[in-house]
Amino acid sequence: MPTLRMITDFLDRELKISEFSDASNNGLQVQNSGQVDRIACSVDGSMESFEAAQDRGADLVICHHGISWGDSLKQITGLNYQRVSYLVKHDMALYACHLPLDAHPVHGNNAQICKALGLQALKPFGLYGDTELGFEGKLPRTMSYEQFKRKVARTMGNEPDCMDFGKDKVRTVAVVSGGAAGEVDEAGRKGLDVYLSGEPALVAYSLAQEYGINAVFAGHYATETFGVRALGKLLTRRFKVPHTFIDLGIPF
Repeated sequence: MPTLRMITDFLDRELKISEFSDASNNGLQVQNSGQVDRIACSVDGSMESFEAAQDRGADLVICHHGISWGDSLKQITGLNYQRVSYLVKHDMALYACHLPLDAHPVHGNNAQICKALGLQALKPFGLYGDTELGFEGKLPRTMSYEQFKRKVARTMGNEPDCMDFGKDKVRTVAVVSGGAAGEVDEAGRKGLDVYLSGEPALVAYSLAQEYGINAVFAGHYATETFGVRALGKLLTRRFKVPHTFIDLGIPF
């Protein structure tokens, strides 16, 4: 079986961890004794995720939202203590990949959503700092906006929140997963038909209304399940180590 070092070195290179300026301390956040027999993939580094990973026999958790942000682990007390001590007690490593997993052109949240929706001719979209995290593209053919919303619902497994201010027929779509409601501004300036993100916010409402654009919000959690699922499959192919996806079904 592969060692923890082999897997994390591969992920660091594949996700280009060192190239991102991020509030998350991306990469290996908690080490184990060095062996990996099973991987658990989860959106959040939470106790619920860790307990589910332990139940499934995982010794490495790969998540999008880790437990180390800035100097958040400066003091190992309270929830920090509970989380870290649980991982150490169960010899479970934790690897986090936040913005690098949003932006990855193949395995990232946004690339995978675009693939699931069948978007073509993708171009980078959604500038955050000096990096574009999302993509814009075209549906294979024009469809009604109502059809598109149903397609999103099927893809995400939930009913999205929608701001319906745009065209009845749509083809051009921009995608930025998670909490990126404000990027409806870029979609509006570019004259795109639909902006798809995760978490709705008040700032997006007037922007969508005034630009005359449709904005669809399918859930912060739901839109960020795609990347960790893809990483699990990638690691199983490359290292022949089994993986499991922990779906907590969080409706936000």
